Amino acid sequence: MIKTPEQMTHEIKAQMRGGTGDVDILHLFDRGDLTGQARLVAKVTLQQGCSIGFHEHGQEEEIYYILEGTGVFTENGQETIVSPGTATLTGNGSGHSIRNDRPEPLVLMAIVLLFA
Repeated sequence: MIKTPEQMTHEIKAQMRGGTGDVDILHLFDRGDLTGQARLVAKVTLQQGCSIGFHEHGQEEEIYYILEGTGVFTENGQETIVSPGTATLTGNGSGHSIRNDRPEPLVLMAIVLLFA
């Protein structure tokens, strides 16, 4: 399957997971497109001052891969600066959040995988 950007689902979520501002989400594939254990495959953009609030992943894990910009990633209370090329993995009941404090957009890939 090949999808062009025009065929992908685009949405804006306000205060996502209790965060601040708007989160721009481009769903590369919708759940109906996927036959594997993925719940989300998306390109996420956070403008300055925007964040995805703290949330936990119980029976799943989430991968962030930073494409552009610099952000502050928090996992279980520990803050880490993330930049292009950084990958994070959160699951097994752990929680995380991410925010953009910088003028340039923070762009990342987000993939949520369900446990079998």
